[in-house]
Amino acid sequence: MPPIVPAHLPPFQRFLDTHSARVWRYLVGMVGPLDADDCFQESFLAALRAYDRLRPGSDERAWIMTIAHRKALDHLAAGQRRARPTASVPEVAHHDPAIPDDALWQRVRGLPPKQRAAVTLRYAADLTHAQVATALGCSEEAARRSAHEGLARLRKETTS
Repeated sequence: MPPIVPAHLPPFQRFLDTHSARVWRYLVGMVGPLDADDCFQESFLAALRAYDRLRPGSDERAWIMTIAHRKALDHLAAGQRRARPTASVPEVAHHDPAIPDDALWQRVRGLPPKQRAAVTLRYAADLTHAQVATALGCSEEAARRSAHEGLARLRKETTS
């Protein structure tokens, strides 16, 4: 029997519909379009398992973005431990939404991890600096600084 959703929470399907586009954009920015599907599914499965324990007054957007951020970090860490074939180009799933300015997102993926996470949470997921700080487990000032440094680095690379 599935867990009963507390009265202060919307049905999980509504929660998924509300946050899925933002989570998808963030994950594409963090891990790329090919691996975003897996991280997306893992993120929402983890959220579904813990949804009935979400406290009243919690920031749902920051909560799901924290989960997505951790799943992306897990994926990136696992990727460093496994070999990736380079002889063939993997197919991109046909249902993936178009990714605007893929060259820019490739440069974002080249940023150091904290800057990459701050920039993608702030601009792809449209979180406030306070929500970015919550998702990253740091102070708001540290989140603001990481996003600023990441943008400065991207601007410098663009003008060089």
